[in-house]
Amino acid sequence: MGTQRPPISETELEVLKVLWEHGPGTVRELNEHLVLKRRRWAYTTVQTLLNRLKEKGYVARDESALAHVFRAAVTRDKLVGFRLREIADQICGGEATPLVASLAQRNDLTGDDIKALRKMLDDLEAEGAKKTRRKKR
Repeated sequence: MGTQRPPISETELEVLKVLWEHGPGTVRELNEHLVLKRRRWAYTTVQTLLNRLKEKGYVARDESALAHVFRAAVTRDKLVGFRLREIADQICGGEATPLVASLAQRNDLTGDDIKALRKMLDDLEAEGAKKTRRKKR
């Protein structure tokens, strides 16, 4: 993973999800999207959540305009990766196999999901073989 990131709360995650879905926005714009999701927070609450996310490195803020514009600094895929790595470290002794096996067995994987997973594994295996060949040189 590289650097350890502080965890985020469920409310912070809700704000981050809005940024992922709708892109960058001001506090007011993001609050309007949250209202549509049945979240009625005060403007200052949304601002506080965004500032916390910024301090933790999940959100960036453009201060060039009067109304600051916030954007996600971490993609959904990156956050999933951070969280899965934490779980693997905490519960599985750092090994990914039990985690991947559990996810595969407990979810209804479609044929397309299985094909995509198989391709990822094949690609990882091929990449590992290339690295091994380079080391032997």
